[in-house]
Amino acid sequence: MAAATSEEGAKVQVFVDWLQVNGAELRGCTINSSPKGFGIIFAEAQGSSDDDDDDVLVVVPLELAITPMRVLQEPLLGPECRSMFEQGHVDDRFLIILFLTFERLRPLSSWKPYLDMLPTRFGNPLWFSDDDFLELKGTNLYDATLLQKKKLLSLYHDKVEPLLKKLLLLDGASESDLETLFRCARANSVFWSRALNLPLPHSFVFPQNQEDVGGCQSTPETDSHQKGKSLLSVLLFLCLVPVFKIQDQVPGATSVGSGDTVWVEGLVPGIDFCNHDLKPVATWEVDGTGSISKVPFSMYLLSVAQNPIPNKEITISYGNKGNEELLYLYGFVIENNPDDYLMVHYPVEAIPSIPFSDSKGQLLEAQKAQLRCLLPKSLLDHGFFPQTTSKVRESDEKGTAARSCNFSWSGQRKTPSYVNKLVFPEDFMTGLRTIAMQEDEIYKFSAMLEELVESRPDEQPSETEVRMAVWEACGDSGALQLLVDLLNAKMMKLEENSGSEEQDAGLLEEACVLESHEQPRELEEEGKRMMNRNKWSSVVYRRGQKQLTRLFLKEAEHALHLSLSSDHC
Repeated sequence: MAAATSEEGAKVQVFVDWLQVNGAELRGCTINSSPKGFGIIFAEAQGSSDDDDDDVLVVVPLELAITPMRVLQEPLLGPECRSMFEQGHVDDRFLIILFLTFERLRPLSSWKPYLDMLPTRFGNPLWFSDDDFLELKGTNLYDATLLQKKKLLSLYHDKVEPLLKKLLLLDGASESDLETLFRCARANSVFWSRALNLPLPHSFVFPQNQEDVGGCQSTPETDSHQKGKSLLSVLLFLCLVPVFKIQDQVPGATSVGSGDTVWVEGLVPGIDFCNHDLKPVATWEVDGTGSISKVPFSMYLLSVAQNPIPNKEITISYGNKGNEELLYLYGFVIENNPDDYLMVHYPVEAIPSIPFSDSKGQLLEAQKAQLRCLLPKSLLDHGFFPQTTSKVRESDEKGTAARSCNFSWSGQRKTPSYVNKLVFPEDFMTGLRTIAMQEDEIYKFSAMLEELVESRPDEQPSETEVRMAVWEACGDSGALQLLVDLLNAKMMKLEENSGSEEQDAGLLEEACVLESHEQPRELEEEGKRMMNRNKWSSVVYRRGQKQLTRLFLKEAEHALHLSLSSDHC
């Protein structure tokens, strides 16, 4: 970790004092600056503890978390947001983004020590220069960022600007429209790069009485916030995000304590300064009872390092995310990312122009087929050309067996020899089969389904039976040919805009990445290619996309060859 400047050190100290005043604790760790911004590091010397095995590093009361419930309780912002929320004009994420924007504009905000610690520069494409942004042309991320910019401008002009002008007038603050727009965009980036999906105890979100939630934030507003909480229960329920499995959403997060868990998105000051690593040394957990952290209704950071090294950064895992998601949300990429993936889709807007579009549309719906899929790099280990020597996994055998059962409905078509090696998701293959159906195959499918209905006049065909009938009528060749075409088109679009995979590899090999706009002359004289961090991240990301497109195209072409061969047998 880099040594903090005197200004940064003063800022950190004010923030740490603010955390402590509001009931948070730093145990055996501190906050320092790094090339990534601020981070949490192990302290020089571990303090004494009553528990020899106490690995809790940071404890933050849940009352300090910035959640939709918190926003709706704010004296100035809450009533306006409640009105917009009841009318369905905003969602829970908007509430937090609006809160961050508004509080940043208030000169006397009680959140200033925390807000002063938040970044003002970001590495995600939303903040790229025009030249850097062109490095992404041809990728999904390029299109997604253009759409994000459009949505942000619309959000600002339609909702944020009129509301903030009204609230700032009441609060006695002022700001130019352009600066307010930038603050809103920064708040958006802060939310998406720092928000967690929090598994909160039901009794914390919906307390039965005032004693259920202890006041953890020492501010004059605490009492008024708590009094309104139970009255907002019905409204707050609308703010809650869907319940996800912990391992799918945020690895390492668990809910400790009795009662049901309610998932809410929010920022947790202090813990949100943990950076990402593929080999994290800590996880975060929620403690509803205080049995572990000694603070009821709190979130704590738990060390999993066997031998903590003083001054070493304490990192967590943001989850198994590919470079597309990492760059879009957090502004960084990982070279040779083991969790990288390729997104492939058939354009929905093209369906009306294909033959028998109405019938195929109904079939897609009946089968619950997908026209978009994510192909993780790890799938290649299961295919015809595995990238590692890993053995076949039991879970894969079970999935294949279940899928194989779908191929023997009427007995007219044999189970293909390649079924155990086909890496493409069955829901996506089902969609492609349906799109690729020829006229004779549609008639054949209809006859087969009619036969089934006649044998069971009081029972409708199930989703599985419809899928099996489609496969019996079509096989895989049409779907695989369509997949090959989609992957070829994807590769062509990538290469047309930024060259080949080999060219990207050459750029990265010669690159000297600059963390600032300065260009050291000695590096220029050595023939190094100067490249800023944004451009480097773009090249790493697009090279990975080209590599995955090439490898999955190879899988699809081989499967197509085998499918055509079996059709002619």
